[in-house]
Amino acid sequence: MPVYEYEHLEDPCDGGKVIETKQSISDAPLARCPNCRRPVRRIMSAPYISSPKTNGELRDLGFTKLVKRDDGVYENVTRRGSESRYMERDKPETMPHLHKTMSE
Repeated sequence: MPVYEYEHLEDPCDGGKVIETKQSISDAPLARCPNCRRPVRRIMSAPYISSPKTNGELRDLGFTKLVKRDDGVYENVTRRGSESRYMERDKPETMPHLHKTMSE
């Protein structure tokens, strides 16, 4: 359920100038503070965006990340064990071991 922020239009209550409340997307915006019953208005807030994962975190989660280095050459920045550091076009022996990753 999303969390919405509301700002007091008059003096704030003990909850502060801005309060947060969980509401369904289909619920109408609040007109009054649920704590003090004073008028409030819904305000826009920054969405939560997770930070990018590091190559090590991606590897630990079972992902393989290939970074293009040249025409037909990709670096496997999440390589595991005996995997090749570079994957080259038309050289299947340089492909990452995806079957191992998927079965773990």
